[in-house]
Amino acid sequence: MAIILRLDRVMADRKMSLNELSEKVGVANVNLSKIKTGKVSAIRFSTLNSICRVLHCQPGDILEYKDDEDLTPEE
Repeated sequence: MAIILRLDRVMADRKMSLNELSEKVGVANVNLSKIKTGKVSAIRFSTLNSICRVLHCQPGDILEYKDDEDLTPEE
């Protein structure tokens, strides 16, 4: 997939745990975990909006586009 999720990096920069983010965003821990690990195929704009509000970041801090040709096997 050409969209890379960087939620783990932003959370680490903000020193915020998954449980804390889950409480503040109002999204189940398991769903945020899937976003964090990139195991989702879609994310609601309302969820992205809440995550950005809580983490004081831009969507581009969490989402990154890479051309499929530039991806390494682990991405």
